[in-house]
Amino acid sequence: MLASAKMTCDFLHIQPGEKALLCMSLDHIGAQMMVVRSIERNLQLIEESPSGHPLANTDEKIDFAAMVPLQIYNSLQVASEKEKLKQIRNIIIGGGAIPKAMEEELRDFPNAIWSSYGMTETLSHIALRAISGEKATEWYTPLEGIKIAVNQEGCLCINAPMLCAEELVTNDIARINERGEFKIIGRRDNVINSGGIKIQIEEVEKALEDSEQEIAIGSYPDEKFGQIIVLLTTQQDLSITKEAVGRLPKYWQPKRIFHVGQIPRTSNGKIAREEVQKEIEKQINHETHP
Repeated sequence: MLASAKMTCDFLHIQPGEKALLCMSLDHIGAQMMVVRSIERNLQLIEESPSGHPLANTDEKIDFAAMVPLQIYNSLQVASEKEKLKQIRNIIIGGGAIPKAMEEELRDFPNAIWSSYGMTETLSHIALRAISGEKATEWYTPLEGIKIAVNQEGCLCINAPMLCAEELVTNDIARINERGEFKIIGRRDNVINSGGIKIQIEEVEKALEDSEQEIAIGSYPDEKFGQIIVLLTTQQDLSITKEAVGRLPKYWQPKRIFHVGQIPRTSNGKIAREEVQKEIEKQINHETHP
């Protein structure tokens, strides 16, 4: 944990004596690591009770904070909290997916805001990517000492001897560029094989994502194609969704589209894939046997 803390503080140029905000539950590694970073770098740790509005009750000048997407979202809705968010020199966002609309809003912020990539086995993140300012990018930069590669299946492999003894093989499909940075395409288990073409669910979702609707992609068995792509959307006017779908590559276009009241999500905001599949089966079964 100390090795992980040192890598993060070095990457972000965190200096001794700066103020770090602890605003998440200590039941989770993200909060535990903020404490360890404060110990490693001799930071002043400002503690706020875990809540959806971590900046509501503090006027401290914060240099470094870690939050989950929901805390960022809530803070953006309140003008005074949004201004406080802009004053924090470095913010790490982790623990869940960052919605496209949120990322676009944060892009113009004057401070450094980072999306983190990591897992429990690596004790917090092993890479960061900038989502604000001129350096905003889709590519994650590994921290010092972290080696990455992709295996034959395209999955990201992590070699971090200072954090864990063995190489970690993830289920994340990744691409690595010439600078040694990586981009996550999707999960290995989120691939639809339709007519012999393998389609990454997350790539289709990203192409359709906008502020007017929430969407989720799933599949359904098909006699001809093996599997077909099915889209769930919160957009009530399906003609709008169909227009967007029409701009996708032909083999990405969902064969079926259903309106739902909300997209099933996990507690940390990620799409609940099993629930999406159940909803798709429910919609198609209802259509077949009304």
